[in-house]
Amino acid sequence: MAELQFFTGTMDSGKSTLALQTNHNHAARGRQGRIFTSHDRAGAATLSSRLGLQHDAIEVPADFDFWDYVVGALTHGARIDYLICDEAQFYTPAQIEQLARIVDELQVDVFAFGILTDFRSVLFPGSARLVELADRMNVLQVEALCWCGKRATHNARTENGVMVTEGEVIVVGDVDGAEAAPDDATAEVGYEVLCRQHHRRGLTTSRARAVSMIGEPLPFA
Repeated sequence: MAELQFFTGTMDSGKSTLALQTNHNHAARGRQGRIFTSHDRAGAATLSSRLGLQHDAIEVPADFDFWDYVVGALTHGARIDYLICDEAQFYTPAQIEQLARIVDELQVDVFAFGILTDFRSVLFPGSARLVELADRMNVLQVEALCWCGKRATHNARTENGVMVTEGEVIVVGDVDGAEAAPDDATAEVGYEVLCRQHHRRGLTTSRARAVSMIGEPLPFA
């Protein structure tokens, strides 16, 4: 029986790498699939891994209809055995429901990959719907680490190395982060993963390094 599976973890936990590996494994067994993504760091219509791997993909804007796409392809004689859906946190709840319908009514496997919460520690609507509908939810075993060495559980957005908690939910960036820029420069947006303790305190890698260099005590209060 086909399934809707959701693979999740923080940024830098290998989701896109696993998405590419999953596609490779199924294609190697003669199965035919389609790859989808949204707002990938490498640009539109590309599924990329931080290890340097990438694959052409179908970009998923907010008005994309998975059901219409798959039914249309099947009607015109295409074979589709599975869908790889990366960056699924950016999909709308309606699109997640379309994926569930594809599994139930067309018996096409759907493998969705995405993070649970945004930089504010709030569930993405797409991820929330996946948690509610998925046949299986898989938390990735590759643990991303906070700068302190603890297991990272939260995604942080930084501007010039300083953590921010307000702004647009979708802003493309990478976990390489951004170093402090001059005051007259446009703020560089970056992302990094933190443990809950340091996310709550807003203590990013850049800030921790600065505190260490000037000899001030870390804010443990």
